[in-house]
Amino acid sequence: MSRNTDWQRICAVDDILPDTGVCALVEGRQIAIFRLRADDSLHAIDQYDPCSGVNVLARGIVGDVDGERVVASPIYKQHFSLTTGRCLEAPEHSVCAWPVRAMDGAVWLRPEPKRCFLPQPVSKREPEDLVVIGNGMAGMRVVEELLEMAPDQYRIT
Repeated sequence: MSRNTDWQRICAVDDILPDTGVCALVEGRQIAIFRLRADDSLHAIDQYDPCSGVNVLARGIVGDVDGERVVASPIYKQHFSLTTGRCLEAPEHSVCAWPVRAMDGAVWLRPEPKRCFLPQPVSKREPEDLVVIGNGMAGMRVVEELLEMAPDQYRIT
């Protein structure tokens, strides 16, 4: 992502229904932008849900958890703060929050995150068991690739 700090026009404010989100592609990155009914405020966080591995947060349900405005991922239901991007249930899965504002009836976003949570170091886990049935070329190729990419992640039988 470039270090362009100029505000970019995304859409008209009225294009986003209250208490819903839309997705915008900004400099090759998908960003979810939400408009809240209570105060007509705008919030922007990454569209990518690290818990499910897909770009779905703009389709999540907007709500409130202990006074914090959040969006619930439509897949696994983790809650992400609309202000900071923090994942309430698993902070290591938090996302970036982006500066967004309304001006002259339009939504504007600056393509420089205002806050990104850095993932916490993952503790060393026990290898998972992986059983390969058969010894054909495809199965053996998968085993070779797994051993090359993550040699300590699996106990292969």
